[in-house]
Amino acid sequence: MAASRVLVIGGTGYVGQFITKAGPRSGHPTFALIRESSATNPEKAKLLEEFKAAGVQIVYGDYKDHETLVKAIKGVDVVISTVGHSQILDQLKFIDAIKEAGNIKRFLPSEFGNDVDRTSAIDLAKSLFSAKSQIRRAVKEAKIPHTIVSANFTFGYFLPSLGQASSSLPVDKVTIFGDGNAKVIFNLEDDIGTFAYKAADDPRTLNKIVYLRPAGNIYSHNELVDLWEKKTGKKFERVYVSEEDVIKLIKEASGPRKEVLDIHYCAFVKGDHTSFEIDPSDGLEATQLYPDVKYTTVDEYLDGFL
Repeated sequence: MAASRVLVIGGTGYVGQFITKAGPRSGHPTFALIRESSATNPEKAKLLEEFKAAGVQIVYGDYKDHETLVKAIKGVDVVISTVGHSQILDQLKFIDAIKEAGNIKRFLPSEFGNDVDRTSAIDLAKSLFSAKSQIRRAVKEAKIPHTIVSANFTFGYFLPSLGQASSSLPVDKVTIFGDGNAKVIFNLEDDIGTFAYKAADDPRTLNKIVYLRPAGNIYSHNELVDLWEKKTGKKFERVYVSEEDVIKLIKEASGPRKEVLDIHYCAFVKGDHTSFEIDPSDGLEATQLYPDVKYTTVDEYLDGFL
């Protein structure tokens, strides 16, 4: 069976660019819906050239224009949305367009993180997860064939700081939220793309959640620090922040920092990634579905920082 033709919406975002490039690599004719203004943005223009070099076909248009969106959707079999946090509810427009087009075999809404229906978020992240959950409900109510990809934490965003809610590797001490024992799941962005395209064509994943839980990428924060200490031959001071104090930090923070802290709280304090067993009636685990995929491990990734 020929691989599905895929349209990616939101492909110039952080996760979106990896998922877009994974399409041709996975053998799928891949199209990226891009606003024409992106071609004049130096940073995005460079990314568009990377897309073209990878084999991605650019379709210029604005997803907020209904006719343009319907036309783009009619030319493919699968729609993958990777729109950013502030555009999550814009996907209601995608649902309307998919219904009108009437040809889509699978829709993958913009998730690729925590399971939004199993969250301990208390502030800005709670609003984000609520919006994603709203899209889940709308997709189901519209009876659109779909697959949800839950990939938890990305390597590139969380591992360069060794899991801290900061932007750099620790020098001599590591700040750990909670007791550091909650199990957290990490995945390489390229691997998320690979699994997403496999799931998009798989009849087993129809109307289900695909969880990326590679055995080699499940670590508590303490275990992550243990691994880094082993690699560097250095001991780090571990500064533990109680749950009560983490909540206080979240409440006192503002802007994007508030959401970052809340997301870290969900995983590193409350253990949202692994606090539940996958329900086989609506969920499947990616590495069990696709044992042939050689995913990158946390251990391998951290070698790049030595």
